[in-house]
Formats: sequence, C-alpha cells, structure tokens
Amino acid sequence: MVPPVQLPFEQSDPLSMAPLLRELRSRGPVHRVLTAVGDEAWLVTGHAEVRRLLDDDRLGRSHPAPQTAARTGESALFGGPLGDFGTEKADHARMRSLLQPHFSPRRMKALRPRVEALTAALLDDMVEHGPPADLHAAVAVPLPILVICELLGVPYEDRDRFRAWTADAANTRDRARSERGLGELFGYGLELVARKRTEPGDDVLSRLCATDGVPDAEAAGLSMALLFAGHETTVVQIGLGALLLLADPAQWRTVVDQPGLVPNAVEELLRAPGKGGGGIPRYARTDLEIEGVFIRAGDLVLLDNGTANHDPAVFADPDRLDVTRSASAHLTFGHGARYCIGAPLARIELQVVFTQLARRFPTLELDIDVEELRMRRDVLTGGLIELPVRW
Repeated sequence: MVPPVQLPFEQSDPLSMAPLLRELRSRGPVHRVLTAVGDEAWLVTGHAEVRRLLDDDRLGRSHPAPQTAARTGESALFGGPLGDFGTEKADHARMRSLLQPHFSPRRMKALRPRVEALTAALLDDMVEHGPPADLHAAVAVPLPILVICELLGVPYEDRDRFRAWTADAANTRDRARSERGLGELFGYGLELVARKRTEPGDDVLSRLCATDGVPDAEAAGLSMALLFAGHETTVVQIGLGALLLLADPAQWRTVVDQPGLVPNAVEELLRAPGKGGGGIPRYARTDLEIEGVFIRAGDLVLLDNGTANHDPAVFADPDRLDVTRSASAHLTFGHGARYCIGAPLARIELQVVFTQLARRFPTLELDIDVEELRMRRDVLTGGLIELPVRW
C-alpha cells in the first residue's frame, strides 16, 4: 500500500498549485494523507468526485465520537467535528432556514449601492495617501468588515477586537488559543444580543432576536458565525483576486478595457487561486466507496475544492488565468445543500471592488515581486499579509 502523504503541501508560489499535489492528482481522485496534526484522512481532488460528495448525505461535519475523531488541525472552529451526530441534518436545515432570508436576491440587490459607496470611500483614501499603497490594508481588509458590520448590526469600532478573536479562533496550531478566541467571540455575540433585545435596529442580528423560538445563545452563535465567515473569506478572495490580475498584466488590461467582463472575471478569480491540499472536512457517516476506494464510517474525508477547480477535465488549461473563460462550474462556494449562504454577498463585493479598481486605477501594478509576498500560514483561511501596489 502506498504510504500516506503528509499535509500541508510545500507551496513556494502563492499563484501555483503545490508540485506534489499536482503529481498526486495525476494518479487519481482519492488519496491517503496525514493531516497537519498527524491524523489519517482521505483527500479527494477530482472535480466530479468533490462536487458529488459535497451533496452526499453519507458525509457530514459531525462524528459519533468527536473526542477521538481525526482532526485537520488545532482550530476549535474547523479542526475537528462540529455539531451533534444524531441531529446534524435537522440542525443544519434550521440554521439555513433562519439565515437564508437575510441573503435573498432582493436584500442583496438593495445592498449593492451601499457596497459601492463604501468601496469608493476606501479608494478615495488610497488615492489621498498613495502611491504606493498596501491594497490589502486599504481595501481587502476594511471593505468586507464594513459590509458585514452594517448587515449584521455589529459596531464597526469593535473591529479590532472581533478580528483578533476570529484570527485566534481560526488558528490551526494552538488549540487553547483557538478555543479562547471562539469563547471571546461567542461572549461578544451574547453582549450584542442583549443590546438588540432592548434596542433593535434594521439588521440581521435584530431580526434574529425578533424571530420566535430563537434563544439568545442561538442568535449569538449564528451571528458570530456570519461575522467570521462573512468577512474573513472575502478579505482573502479580494487580495488573491487582485494579485492574480496584477501578476498577469494582459488579464488586468482586459478587465480595464472591458469592464462588462467583471462578473465573469470574478468567477475566474474565485476558481483560479493555486490553493489546495486542505479541502472541506467531512466525516463518513457510514461505510462507503469513492472511485474504488473503501472509506470506513468515521473516517475523515477532505474534499479539496481548490484542486477540483484546477481539474483539466472541466477547465481547459486550468493553471492559466483567463477572465474570458466560463468558470461558473467552480466549487469555491461548495455545492448542493451546504452551498455557501453568503456567496451572493461575496460576489457583490468582488464585482464592485474590481469594477472600481479598473475604472479608477487602470495603471495599477504590483510594487513587489510575487516571490517576495508573504502568506498567512497559521490560520484556516490563509491569504496575503500585504499587497503593495503602485499606479
């Protein structure tokens, strides 16, 4: 039997897939691996297989014996099982029923002008203080935080506090730090809930508090989950998307010359980052077979949507950025019953950012060699530490 491959994969270039992962994918869609903490798991890399398994009820986020289950890392948030094994499906359905209405097409359409205004103000500041500038600090970080704060009803002035807690909660190397961050974040959520009970506003948290049968703990947990997911992942996507475009001046020029391409380009920017090797964790709820590989109940299965997005069977010349290609089959937001609730919001933010950047900064370029860029290695979401640019 082939020995398991150790995660994470060595990846020197933030824009390219790790060489070992590329080699592994060429051998087939399912592979034995060891997670960063040494636990055995199965890594699924093929697009067809990942897409199918993302919507397969035989896989879930919970485990019947969570204390002994394999883990991907030390994060209390995503390092191991989540939820109750016996009620997971019902709990997930309830969560989506409570949150989905707040991300309806009507609400998202109404939010777009506000996202445009916030982006314009951030770019005004960038003009005033630059060039050069750190696009990560100037736009990628503050915009998603501003938007999610307004949407949820979270005070923007608390951003340094909750951003520190979310970073701690997502830490993949220090379990105690992650648990402490998660606890602080939940406590903060309870404070906000108490405030909204007496002083409601026109925001998601107030509407959750006004919903019959939603106790304080549930409202706090759901809102803090949205606070984390609603800003951290979009911060990463804005930064990586800008890097991909600016590292390929011909593609940037295409977006500048054809602004109507931005929605299409955003799908390609969601698909194209050369990440992979981590994947979305799931636990087998029963014995099953994946492409001839036998998986036992309780096994950890990593659905590597990043590598699936580079499957040549679906995307021709997958390692090449092409803002004109049809990339809508990407799996960055998942698929099926667990498809990301916040995907419409992320798309709006990305479309607005790149539309305004292309219009206002047509000569934008990197102010650093790609090889010199530093990546965040100790948190779940990864992403850039900085993105120096000039114009």
